[in-house]
Amino acid sequence: MNIFFIGVGGISMSALAKICLNKGYNVFGSDSSDSHLLDGLRNQGATIYIGHKKEHITDDIDMVVYTAAVKSDNEELVAAREKNKLTMNRAAFLGQIMREYQNSVAVSGTHGKTSTTSMLSAIFEYADLDPTILVGGNLSIIGGNVKIGKSQNFITEACEYVDSFLNFNPKISIVLNIEEDHLDYFSGIDEIKASFNKFGKLLPYDGYFIINGDDENTKDILHEIKATVIKYGQKEGNNALIKDVKFNDEGHGIFSINYNGIDLGEFKLNVPGIHNIYNATGAILAALVSGVELETIRKNISLYGGVGRRFEIKGKYNNALVVDDYAHHPTELKATLSAAKKIKKNKLWCIFQPHTYTRTKSLLDEFSDAFYAADKVIITDIYAAREKDPGDIHSKDLVDKLYQNNVDVIYLSEFEDIAKYLAENITEDDLVITAGAGTVYKIGEMLLEMK
Repeated sequence: MNIFFIGVGGISMSALAKICLNKGYNVFGSDSSDSHLLDGLRNQGATIYIGHKKEHITDDIDMVVYTAAVKSDNEELVAAREKNKLTMNRAAFLGQIMREYQNSVAVSGTHGKTSTTSMLSAIFEYADLDPTILVGGNLSIIGGNVKIGKSQNFITEACEYVDSFLNFNPKISIVLNIEEDHLDYFSGIDEIKASFNKFGKLLPYDGYFIINGDDENTKDILHEIKATVIKYGQKEGNNALIKDVKFNDEGHGIFSINYNGIDLGEFKLNVPGIHNIYNATGAILAALVSGVELETIRKNISLYGGVGRRFEIKGKYNNALVVDDYAHHPTELKATLSAAKKIKKNKLWCIFQPHTYTRTKSLLDEFSDAFYAADKVIITDIYAAREKDPGDIHSKDLVDKLYQNNVDVIYLSEFEDIAKYLAENITEDDLVITAGAGTVYKIGEMLLEMK
């Protein structure tokens, strides 16, 4: 079978392409620019084109898979439909793959999907359970963003954007949190909650819906759910109670869980922040209902050391620690900076690149309150991603708001200028965090090259 992927360079699409190559299919694909992910696919035998041209859809192509970012007038997609090829969006294709596994776990939520998917993957992988894994980041223990296993366990992220996760077929689903986001698609929080409820309804009677019960919006998504609901959190009334929370000098969490009146004992993490305690609890419960032994879970969760772009330590510049994080939503920024606050250091710097004009404008007030834990803040230009500049929002609008909130902030447009400013102003034992879902990580790399 010959399968063509439009936008094959994306982290999820490249993972699906690898799965197809492993199954013996012939893989073709295109993307707007080259990358190391594409090099990996070429090395496995895929035929990759840079740029989108209708000529790429030859008569022997059997199926075309495309991402939500691909417009209806994309000439490859138009050519595929004109030739009556089977076309399927990425989420639907992934949903079909999930049907082949007895125990498929989908990790959803506005924040924390990649970290929690990685934690769960570590539990299974270190236990030699040989899962198939799709994760939205570079997970070192599997050497990338995908691992094709031979067991009946399948672990993946599940994103709500354009309702894509409603195409999935999980047996176990985790909902980490629900907040307003992707407002270029959803009308508001009510429509987002309705989408998560539909996601829960996909689960079978013998499935599990594992929910952060402390999140104010999750209580509204539980009606008409067939599967067993497991709520977790620190508040009374949850099935799994997080207790005795503390942190070591590196900000790593230590906590206990009481599940339906049974003490599961203490768990120790190798990643910082209260948000990761919540993430870990979701992963622990998913592993538990999957039949993984408790002591194996306890050992393996402590071995998890993080995933690319999630509080990823990049190195040191004159004894100042440089960290990169994917945080691009106000709640994520608060969580990341709060975790950093617990680490012994001098000053805490945050260099933030806003992600999409829609998110920056709609959550401007929330962003203006997200940097309270930082001592120094640098804001750079908005990363457009899939959007065009509407002309009614700019990073300087966020800077003005932060000024009003008495945040020590400056605006710098050029990455080279930011790296130079940091080199001239950070001091020994400072902690420097680059944050955002775009290209902001390059600033830390530039700084480290100045040593």
